[in-house]
Amino acid sequence: MRDEDGFVKKYDSGVTRRGFLRNSTLAATYLSQASLWGNALALAPAAHSLAADAHDAETASDSEAAARIAWWRDAKFGLFMHWGVYSILGRGEWVQWKEQISVGEYAKLAAQFNPDHFDPDSWTAVAKSAGMKYCVLTARHHDGFALFDDPASDFTAMKSAAHHDFVADYVRAVRKAGLKVGLYYSPLDWRYPGFFFPDLYRPNAEELREQYHRQLNQLASNYGPLDIVWFDGGGEDWMGFGGVNFTSGKWQGRPRPEHYSGTFSWQDEQAIGNLRRLQPTVIINDRTDAVPDFHSREGDRAMGAFNNQQPWELCTTLSEGAWGYQAGAKVKSLDACIRLLVGAVGRDGNLLLNVGPHPDGQIDPEHAKRLSEVGDWLKQFGVSIYGTRGGPYLPGDFGVSTYRDKTIYLHILKPAGPVVSLPALPAKILNCSCLTGGSAACKQTSDGVAIRLSGNPDVTDTAVALTLESPAAQITPIATPIQEVKPG
Repeated sequence: MRDEDGFVKKYDSGVTRRGFLRNSTLAATYLSQASLWGNALALAPAAHSLAADAHDAETASDSEAAARIAWWRDAKFGLFMHWGVYSILGRGEWVQWKEQISVGEYAKLAAQFNPDHFDPDSWTAVAKSAGMKYCVLTARHHDGFALFDDPASDFTAMKSAAHHDFVADYVRAVRKAGLKVGLYYSPLDWRYPGFFFPDLYRPNAEELREQYHRQLNQLASNYGPLDIVWFDGGGEDWMGFGGVNFTSGKWQGRPRPEHYSGTFSWQDEQAIGNLRRLQPTVIINDRTDAVPDFHSREGDRAMGAFNNQQPWELCTTLSEGAWGYQAGAKVKSLDACIRLLVGAVGRDGNLLLNVGPHPDGQIDPEHAKRLSEVGDWLKQFGVSIYGTRGGPYLPGDFGVSTYRDKTIYLHILKPAGPVVSLPALPAKILNCSCLTGGSAACKQTSDGVAIRLSGNPDVTDTAVALTLESPAAQITPIATPIQEVKPG
């Protein structure tokens, strides 16, 4: 993930990983040098900016692709959880990088990691109360600490104070709850300088790649069926925070259209090919160089445009700030959460909403309460969300729309008055009703559709159902008015 300041997340030397880890002075020196090019990092393309190119790229089109992704497209809403040794410090998952904590010093956190309230059943209870259909847990983030057992690594939960494989318990709990299982995995690892400079430090970069292939194979082999593997920080264009080059005597961000031109490769096709062989029905996102099943958009401001050509998902945080636990972080309002969910689904995407459990393993009660409130909303109006597709009315001033079979659901997020006017609909409307209270009366002409609202409560989303004579899927997406916002 990007950190809360928008930096991308991504990292050889003739120094091997073990030598690098043993030499904490070298690690500290490396991290301190990294701070010297902090300004250059700001010039580098952000993670989502790089991914934006991928939004135009094709997703998987093999004979099984549609069947793999079908459940996910219907599910619409998932729980993301960032949790690891960084949670102990309570300053987000990027605390090591942002505060330039040496690798050796940071590794000591493992001796404190013993979450005595870890209960994955309580996590799944929170997810189900929110109306979520799948979960994604950070099996390993950019700091390199693995929540699963990897005998070849000395930085895992099995070798922490807990001596426990948390991924195993998590997977069992999610399956037991009837939810779909997702694991987040970061190929990059801040402990390897070869991530930043793979050509300069080739042996170290190759050791990093070996870890990536080995650990991905372990996750795919040891935990039963996986539904999602959610990658972050992989792919050649993520090298060195999206591309930081030393040219003309200074650090500069690689121009966005320019791709990594070195000789190192993650060999993603091999790694992902093995993953798909072991997990034939798994779906993956677009943060490797392998062909993805869906694209990732990151952060509230990355909602973006309607796209019904490739599956996509908006991931963002329930609280403001970091993705990992951050003490005292402000929780988003119910209004904001509903708008995020409806906005994503109405653009034909999914929403993956993140919480950062406390270091003891508990999801913050305030977070759980807000998610339960979203679930209460979905219990009433989930018919307009689950199993739908975005459209046919494209997002506009009125809000967004979704459809299923012969019903269009208008999600009126910004009513300008009692009458909502929309372009003509090439299908006969048989009935019009308001799901959220009050009434709705439709007048359909060859020029457009006018919906008169009456007695409607003041709600975030006024949901109106239009029952059609023919399937809504037959309708080509229809543009709706968008008021131009002129710069002040």
